[in-house]
Amino acid sequence: MPATTISSRQFNQDTSGAKKAAQSGPVFITDRGKPAHVLLSIEEYQRLVGREMSLAEAVAQSPDAPDVEFTPPRMQGFFPTPDLS
Repeated sequence: MPATTISSRQFNQDTSGAKKAAQSGPVFITDRGKPAHVLLSIEEYQRLVGREMSLAEAVAQSPDAPDVEFTPPRMQGFFPTPDLS
């Protein structure tokens, strides 16, 4: 699994190239020549943590994600109405 190192400027200019490189191995992103971040494929991340990420965990990782209120619809007709007579 080859590792790739790119500067943060290169990452900003060619994000899709960095994502493609992450399919082959980790991509180290440097700030002023020092490693600052690592880009991994989701499969590699899941292998490292040993489990799949829940949807809530994935959404919580995005600091600029908007707050979303969700009220699920009430399920009707799923359970039979009891006869209370």
